[in-house]
Amino acid sequence: MNYSECIENARTRIGNHCKACPECNGRACKNQMPGPGAKGVGDTAIRNYDKWKEIRVQMDTIAENKPVDTSLELFGKKFKYPFFAGPVGAVGLHYGDCLDDVAYNDILVSSCAKYGIAAFTGDGVDSNVMVAATKAIKKTDGIGIPTVKPWNLDVIAGKMEMVHESKALAVAMDIDAAGLPFLKNMEPPAGSKTVEELRQIAKMAGTPFIVKGVMTVKGALKAKEAGASAIVVSNHGGRVLDQCPATAEVLEEIALAVGDSMKIFVDGGIRSGVDVFKALALGADAVIIARPFVTAVYGGAEEGVKSYIEKLGTELEDTMKMCGVTSLEEIDRDCVWTRS
Repeated sequence: MNYSECIENARTRIGNHCKACPECNGRACKNQMPGPGAKGVGDTAIRNYDKWKEIRVQMDTIAENKPVDTSLELFGKKFKYPFFAGPVGAVGLHYGDCLDDVAYNDILVSSCAKYGIAAFTGDGVDSNVMVAATKAIKKTDGIGIPTVKPWNLDVIAGKMEMVHESKALAVAMDIDAAGLPFLKNMEPPAGSKTVEELRQIAKMAGTPFIVKGVMTVKGALKAKEAGASAIVVSNHGGRVLDQCPATAEVLEEIALAVGDSMKIFVDGGIRSGVDVFKALALGADAVIIARPFVTAVYGGAEEGVKSYIEKLGTELEDTMKMCGVTSLEEIDRDCVWTRS
């Protein structure tokens, strides 16, 4: 199965909200929630996609002809590629009820681990979402990264117990989920967190702690102050605030400010191995891709996930070769062109 066949299969299974588009760009599903759509007019998800396409790669084939190494070492583990599957919770609500969170996470987490990467997993109001995610990660000896919503500290402590049981290699919190409707008006309160609260959560984690949802230098430095091991430059796929900048527009500034003091992931509209290359050139250590992996699972289960990983990996390897670099460490700002 190739990924195009996977997309065709997914269209008969994925429900009414996602259209399983050949290129997931946020246009067909804008302003559709539940579903994969973005908040408001859908401007942010579309902008995420479009801005990666405005960045161009610099071809250079006057270079030594040797094998390309796409591998990445992160948090004590070695991965075949510098990209990861993104967190999705409540898949039955958003993408169609032929899969529930237990089945979805079992497929995604095990398939990603088998084919050389790792999956971030989601969280939700239904406590079984996190239960299913952490159980799936435990089956892979910890090759996965659970993502916890910004609940109150007591709820987070309970979630962290499940994370510890799973032996996950790291844990994330999508702090930007504070803008999701289901977190509003909860009792006790859930939502945005202070630096001190994040510091407490990082200590609870007991494993590398990743703050997802950073879109400014100020936010990145606050995550660093709180003791985060990594950040994800992310606007939650446009689902939490309309008319944000694209992640591609803020990544470089954030990476320059943070330097080597913490790891940097980025998500939002990254859809190809060429896009992965661009993100690394602008300062990311790795990228996260969510929605196309949903299509992969719905359209082909393990084989679908494998096909998408191989598609991205082949595209990244080809781009590196054609741009004269043979390892991730060699990818730098000179490898891409942007409008001044």
